[in-house]
Amino acid sequence: MELEGLTSLFPMEDLSVMGLWELLPHLYKFRVNLKETIDAASKFKPHVVVTVDSKGFSFRLLKELRVRYNEQHLGNSPVHFHYVAPSFWAWKGGESRLGALSEFVDHLFCILPNEERVCREHGVEATFVGHPVLEDSSEINLVRKICTPQGLSFLSKNSLPSDSTVVSVLPGSRLQEVERMLPIFSKAIKLLKDPFPKLVTLIHVASNSQVDHYIGKYLREWPVPAILVPSGSTQLKYDAFGVSQAALCTSGTVAVELQLARLPSLVAYRAHILTELFIRYKAKIPYISLPNILLDSPIIPEALFRACNPSNLALILERLLLDEEMREKQVVAAEKLAQLLHPSEGGMSKLVHYTDLDSHRYTPSNLAASTILSYAKL
Repeated sequence: MELEGLTSLFPMEDLSVMGLWELLPHLYKFRVNLKETIDAASKFKPHVVVTVDSKGFSFRLLKELRVRYNEQHLGNSPVHFHYVAPSFWAWKGGESRLGALSEFVDHLFCILPNEERVCREHGVEATFVGHPVLEDSSEINLVRKICTPQGLSFLSKNSLPSDSTVVSVLPGSRLQEVERMLPIFSKAIKLLKDPFPKLVTLIHVASNSQVDHYIGKYLREWPVPAILVPSGSTQLKYDAFGVSQAALCTSGTVAVELQLARLPSLVAYRAHILTELFIRYKAKIPYISLPNILLDSPIIPEALFRACNPSNLALILERLLLDEEMREKQVVAAEKLAQLLHPSEGGMSKLVHYTDLDSHRYTPSNLAASTILSYAKL
């Protein structure tokens, strides 16, 4: 968005906090940022407000803005869109809370199948636009690239022998999770040095200056040769996936990216003990990674909470690198996952005709933008 001309009021990192206990030290800054945003939006007097994810912040913003419009008796108040529906399907009682959204959200953009139907059943207008990772698949040929010119070029540029055992490591995009996960990943990788003497890791760094700084410092303690893969280039990211034999990642959107890239992966997750207890109590699904949730099967191995320890991660990774049947299971599932994430033409919003999109190929951003513009014309 900044590349398109956005000037942000504050760094995105200020909102990059997950969990319960983890949130407490940041509450004051959140309140300050929220008031600043409400004041700026009210002064700007927009026709449309689009909030993206971060529902704790975004929903409070939309609620307060709606209150201000009512107090000022504005006849034509802005239309409120929220991009990424809340994960109501993951939590006990989640669907029952959807109806309240219609008081301050006019339209939800859903990125997962069936979300649109459930939202509409609870009185919330919604459109399934598809998952954002489909934007990458429209630009990049998501196939294994180790023997292709791109793959060989990546190996050559980074002085990697072709017989290296390459593992992509993705510790997360938020500082708090990287601080928690990277030391665990480091110890797990150290345990793999003996069975894989030519082990090399590609550490993917999120577009977060705090994360970048932390990983840079932590490399001094990293047990095997490592190459940093900076954010910002979709091609570079998928080239790195293409030359990797496996990936170790913190739970998040990246699990979907790895699945679509046909890279066998292990998903790991740890949190503060109170957050973990809350998840165990409130969650109503047995998986944490989206591919497993959508396919309703443990296609990708998950090491969660207490199971996320160095010895267990190393054991699963070793098997993932050697067990062809385990690897092939993930690769085969990728095609079905891609179909689930991509809305059919018949399932698109009634406000938008497929021919209205500004490209002959479908992308989630095209559909979302066209939906917003269609509302603006009404």
